[in-house]
Amino acid sequence: MKKVVKFGGSSLANAEQFQKVADIIRADEARRYVIPSAPGKRFSSDIKVTDMLYECYDIAESGKKFTAKLDKIKERYNEIIKGLELDLSLDHEFEVIHENFENKAGSNYAASRGEYLNGIIMANYLGYEFVDAAEVIFFDEAGNFDEVKTDKELANRLKDTERAVVPGFYGAKPDGSVKTFSRGGSDVTGSIVAKAIQADLYENWTDVSGFLVTDPRIIENPEVIETITYRELRELAYMGATVLHEDAIFPVRKAEIPINIKNTNAPQEKGTLIVAHTCHKPKYTITGIAGKKGFAAINIEKDMMNAEIGFGRKVLGVFEENDISFEHMPSGIDTMTVFVHQSEFEEKEQKVLQGIQRNVHPDYIDLESDLALIAVVGRGMRSTRGTAGRIFSALAHANINVKMIDQGSSELNIIIGVRNEDFETAIKAIYDIFVTIQL
Repeated sequence: MKKVVKFGGSSLANAEQFQKVADIIRADEARRYVIPSAPGKRFSSDIKVTDMLYECYDIAESGKKFTAKLDKIKERYNEIIKGLELDLSLDHEFEVIHENFENKAGSNYAASRGEYLNGIIMANYLGYEFVDAAEVIFFDEAGNFDEVKTDKELANRLKDTERAVVPGFYGAKPDGSVKTFSRGGSDVTGSIVAKAIQADLYENWTDVSGFLVTDPRIIENPEVIETITYRELRELAYMGATVLHEDAIFPVRKAEIPINIKNTNAPQEKGTLIVAHTCHKPKYTITGIAGKKGFAAINIEKDMMNAEIGFGRKVLGVFEENDISFEHMPSGIDTMTVFVHQSEFEEKEQKVLQGIQRNVHPDYIDLESDLALIAVVGRGMRSTRGTAGRIFSALAHANINVKMIDQGSSELNIIIGVRNEDFETAIKAIYDIFVTIQL
């Protein structure tokens, strides 16, 4: 069995955390490929090493002296090395970094050094082979990830490597220059490695015990989701739920490799298993609740709209012309509503309204702003009657006016529109009706 294990910044913030991580890896022989992030915060007011590197490079790029800042970063790593009692020096690596900062190697290079250096320490501590991500993960000249080349080279490099540490977050372009994924990109690296070696499982270790049913800033100690499908996760992630970097879902989803989100500080807990398919019945009717604020709704009315061929295309064409994407489009016989991000729409609202007037000559247009969208997601809804009714009942009981409700044909999710000020109350009401009353 082969497992790829990725550890986040909080899991590798200091020597004590490194020791926890090493214990986890050594507890399972299958944990053969390790993806480390850069050291995160040691305490709430601390600074992540990646942020320190960005700041240091900004100073270097402006032509000012940056040695003192770089020395502070070096101290963070030496503190870890000393705490682990390693016979290891990063002096040469920091000399190279100093030289490259002076030569303006770029902010991507600067940011990547956090994972690079942590990878060296981790490989030394575990006795694993260190594989520089710049040698096995590739981007094209335009900075787009080269999946085909990476798959081939990474699989070839690791096929005879029993155990390896591959730093997360970065790769290289054809000219050898370092290119990073977006923030949180170590999740992506882990997923890429798992796909390349056809791992049996991708374990993503972080500081939470799995994927939560809803936002813990709204619901205190929400329940942990035991099993979730990739489709459900995609729906929740799109609506703002965050544990995994969104792009990390796709490489392993394509290969149907399960992901297990686990807690470094509570390794005995099961965490959340993310799978392509499952007959595992969910604990609750719903799997998760997520949402976002900041939407506007454009309500369009016209008699006999349903008989007018191309009406919807003409309306949406106006939004396309103005580079505005729409989120949802519920409609009736003579009505259509288009939900858009308010921040994108406000700058161009008059052009959009004029365009709609010109294209379809509506009887009436009405605008609503400061709206929120909430996604209630769950494969259990397919086999449960009255889910929408229970949502309406819960929201009515909480005195919340529903502005929109839309259910996809897959019966996997229901989208509810409410006012921004009702957002948190609505999530609490939905959580209570589906989760709290069943506890």
